[in-house]
Formats: sequence, C-alpha cells, structure tokens
Amino acid sequence: MTLKEYKKNIETLNKFAYAYYTQDQPLASDDEYDKLYHQILKYEEENSKNILPNSPTQRVGDSIQDKFNKAKHLSKMWSLEDVFNKKELNKWIEKISKLSDNIHFYAEPKYDGASLNLIYKNGLLIQAITRGDGSIGEDITHNAKTINSIPLSISYTKTLEIRGEVVIYKSDFNHINKERLKDNKSIFANLRNAAAGSLRQLDTSITAKRKLVFLPYGVGENEFEDNNLNTIMEKIYSYGFIKPPLSKVLFNIDEIEEFYNKMGQKRSSLNMMLDGMVVKVNELDAQSDMGYTVKYPRWAVAYKFPAVEKVTTIKDIHFQVGRTGVVTPVAILEPVDIDGVIVERATLHNFDEIQRKDIYINDQVIILRSGDVIPKIIKALIQRRDGSERKVNKPSNCPVCQSELLDEGVLIKCQNLSCSARVVNSIIYYASKQCLNIDGLGIKIVEQLFKSNLVKEIIDLYKLKFDDLIALESFKDKKSLNLLDSIEKSKGVDLWRLLNGLAIEHIGEVASKAIAMNFALNCINISKESLLTIDGFGEEMANSYIKYMEINNKKVEALFELIKPFVQKQDIIENNFFKDKTVVLTGSMSRSRGDIKIMLENLGAKVSGSVSKKTDYLIYGSDAGSKYDKAIALKIDVLSENEMRDKLENNNET
Repeated sequence: MTLKEYKKNIETLNKFAYAYYTQDQPLASDDEYDKLYHQILKYEEENSKNILPNSPTQRVGDSIQDKFNKAKHLSKMWSLEDVFNKKELNKWIEKISKLSDNIHFYAEPKYDGASLNLIYKNGLLIQAITRGDGSIGEDITHNAKTINSIPLSISYTKTLEIRGEVVIYKSDFNHINKERLKDNKSIFANLRNAAAGSLRQLDTSITAKRKLVFLPYGVGENEFEDNNLNTIMEKIYSYGFIKPPLSKVLFNIDEIEEFYNKMGQKRSSLNMMLDGMVVKVNELDAQSDMGYTVKYPRWAVAYKFPAVEKVTTIKDIHFQVGRTGVVTPVAILEPVDIDGVIVERATLHNFDEIQRKDIYINDQVIILRSGDVIPKIIKALIQRRDGSERKVNKPSNCPVCQSELLDEGVLIKCQNLSCSARVVNSIIYYASKQCLNIDGLGIKIVEQLFKSNLVKEIIDLYKLKFDDLIALESFKDKKSLNLLDSIEKSKGVDLWRLLNGLAIEHIGEVASKAIAMNFALNCINISKESLLTIDGFGEEMANSYIKYMEINNKKVEALFELIKPFVQKQDIIENNFFKDKTVVLTGSMSRSRGDIKIMLENLGAKVSGSVSKKTDYLIYGSDAGSKYDKAIALKIDVLSENEMRDKLENNNET
C-alpha cells in the first residue's frame, strides 16, 4: 500500500464510520469495514512515521491512565435556568425582550447525559474536558477519542470549542446492564450514570466498549463570523457531528409552546433520553447584550418536560440533621423505577408538609420526579389505607444528640452547636472537592476525629498533630502523614473555596466566586448594600451572608489568618483600564484568546463574542476579519494586542 492509497483508505473508512455511527445508514458490511481497517493497521505498523491523526486506528482505547488531570475551558460552560410551564417561559421572554429587541429563538433537545467540551485546533481534536465547575474540568481526551461520533479531525482550522452531551442510547443500555450482571457487577441505575461512569474510566478500553454517543448542542470559543446560532450549528453538523432529532428557529411563545409539545410527544420514541427542550436567543449580538447572571446566561433556558409520577409505599420516615441544624424528614420508599431512575427516598422538606398532606407510614403515595429535581411526594392515597398505617410523630428531641429541638413552626432545629451531625456534616462539606479539597478526610475519618474529641469545629483540623492521629485505630504512619499533608496543602486555597466551605445558607460556589472577585479579603466586613450591587444577588442571599458574618466574625477572621486564602492581584485593582468594559477579541494573538479572555475577566471586563453598539473596545491580532470591520463601522475604539498590553502595564505601574 502506498502513502497515497493509505490516505485514500482512511478517507473511505472514515466515511463508513460516519455513515454507520452518525447517520445510522451503513455503507459497508462489518466484514468490509474490518478488512479495510486491518489493511490500514498493517501499513501503520510498517510505516509508523506516516500515521495520520485522523486514522480510525487512533480511536482504539487500550491504555490505562493513573488519573485525570485538571484542564481549563477556553470559555466558561454555563448551566441553564429551568422553566416548567408556559407562564414561566413567558416571564423569561418578557424579561429578555427588555434587554434586546427583534429577537428570534433556537430550540433543540435537552439531552440527559454527561456534558463534554471538545477543543479543535488546526482542524484536529486536541483536548476533551468534562464540565467540572464550568471553568475547570477533567481532561479525558484519550477516552473521547474512543467515541466514534466525535470526529478526530474537521475541516474548520481555527480554534473551536464544541459543547455537547455524551449519552448512551436506550437500545444499548439494557445490554450493558446484562453484561454487568454476568460479571457480578452492580447495574447502572440510569442512562446518565452509565454515560458519566463510562466517560470517566481510567481504562480507556472500557470506555471504548460502552457505545457512547456525543450529541453537540453549542459552541464556546470560536472565530465564526455568523450572527445566528442556527447557522453555526449547521456548520458543526457538516463537520461530521450528529444532528438533533428535532431543532427549529422560532419567532414567538406560541411557536415555542407548539414545538415543545411536539418534542414531548416524540420523546418516548427517541433513542436518547431527553428531560426538556433548550430555548436560546438565536442572535449572537443579542446574547452578548443580555450577558449573564451569577449562575446562568440570560439568553437561554431549559424548558423542562412534565414530571413523571409513580405510586409507591412509604416504608419509614427518617429525620436528618443538616449542618445548619435544620431537621428534615425523609421518606424511605419501596424502590420504584421512574423514567430509568430507581427512587428509594423522597424529601418531605419539613414536618408541616407531613401534616398538610396527611402522610402516614405505610401509606401508598404518588411521587413525582422531574429532571434533576429531587423526588417529592405529591399526595397520600388515603382511600387505599387498610389499617396498617402509622402516624408520624413530630420529634421534640434531636435524633442525633437528643437535645431539645427549637420549634419555629415551619422548621425545627437542633440548637446544639456540638451536635455530631452538625459538626460532622459541616466538616465533610468543608473538606469536599468543591471547597477545600482535603484528600483523605471522608465521612468515616471525620466521624472518628469527632468521636475522639480531636475535632469539634473546622479550625481544629489545623491543630491536629501526628501523635494525635497515630493513636487512632486504623491510622498508621503513612495514613497520618498523608492526612496532615492534605490539611496543610489546603492553606493558601482560593478565597472563593474557603467562602464556599463555610456552608453559608444560600451562598454556593457561584456566589462565593462573585463575592471573592468583588471584595477580596474585605469580604468579612462588607455591608448588605454592597452585596446587593453584585449582579444576581437578592435580599435572601445578602441577609444570610451578612448574618453569618456578624455571628461568626471572630471565628472567620481566625480561619482567614490561619489559611491565608489566595486572591488574584487583579481582584483588588479598583481602577484598572478594563474594569466594567465590554471587550471583543478577534484575530491571532501571541497567546491563546482563551488565556487573554480569562485575564481580562479577572480585571472585571466582560468579554463578548460579537461586536455590538454596547462594545467598548475591540482588541485585535493578525487576520482580524469582519469583527474589526464592524467595530470601525460602529466607531468603536480598537486596540492592537500591544496596545492592550501597554494599558495593562500602566495599571501595574500605578
């Protein structure tokens, strides 16, 4: 086989694979495919220097990785705000219509799988990253290359992020579980867990066997000149990606509702799981004008499908004590399958709900599950009672420490700050990956440290000594040293992680990042009015944060002094040139545009993907293209990359 024939055979085999895996329309028999594949493989074994990166042989997963490394997205992967009915959808449309006029909408399925970001450069797939926290995920490139519906090369040669969902088709799910049962392994509870678990296998050969499918739903970093999302997505599909079973440009709420109902009717007949329909503003200029809240893009929502209801029996009701002391009733259910998910527990929120819904133990009840929402009990089927039901008594004492509970009507709370459930749960959360990420500090270890009176509050973790740990059961030299090392490494952590680890009610990861970015180390003593200036913050969030800091001021100050959280210098530059400016990047620069985007955002700039009247500056490199022309036409200030750097240096000098 000559090099020319080798290249031609790769082109043919990739066409076969695209037709089979993406279009579901085979062009060749399995035997023909296998023969051509092995001819290519033989050539590559004899001519290893000529192996092309888009050869189908490069998909074979046969390596075992030690771990997944962290990797940054070039642009943030956002989650979406949910709406559940036409009224909520209309409220969203009315809100965004005030931000930009003459807009249209692009609707497509909301797939129920594992999110993945693909990065292409010079036409080649160079990286695949899980969503993670939206900014940083795990690099699973080796596994992604085993997925046949992900092209290893595309015709677009500029930097491009393609976002999508990795799913397992319904037709393959039962087969996978049957194989797991044969191997005496636990079965996957649902399609999403199966997809996510398969995607994150350290052994890539396992991923390769799971028949994963990548379904694109959008783009991140890109250099497309188009202003309409639907035309960009058509280009993505033309590169060899699977088209959605349904998608459409829509013009008003009635058309959206009609298309939503159509998709809902076809949902059960589709081979992939859907939990709703995504509705996005189609015009990219308008998206840029609308921007983002603390958590979501303003220009898109997930219009969730109606919840699925099933009947099951309440076997018991347990009471859980959270880290804030609130006692929450949880119904233990007879396991029931709801849309592919085995449900065994349902929240009852508070004791008033038990009384209002007249719920008894052994009642048959209707439970509801909608998308990611925790299953909840809708009503008890009172007419089905047979006399075996038992009334649920409101507890007067904490189910963990037995101290008297504070009854606030709707809520009942354990006021004992030393209650093991409160202390243990707060420390477990503090040590979790989304907070301080203290490796080795799991539930059992935290409980052991608490019962041994070594840790009664978070700051006690930093007082632990080797002699304390080595005296505990199951602790040996290496385990003790590793835990102390992990605790020590948590010092100097990003400020937002420390704030998140405090588990302040209503203040999660996104809000913690916003507070850290806006106030840096002054965040302990800020006013409510200052907090409310942050985009997306409301009264409840502000009140909760201020009250927590008032009560725990000295403890938080001591923790800050001990940990010395890290704050990027940009966070505390108040009067830098780019603060509060809307910036657009275009052209090739000395660093990746993704790195420059992050740098500018850290300075308080809003980096947009398209030029509009609201753009303050366009920063350009070589081959700037039509964005530069549009900026000039709109009389927007333009800066070369060198001029941008001059502005940054002037900031550093002042």
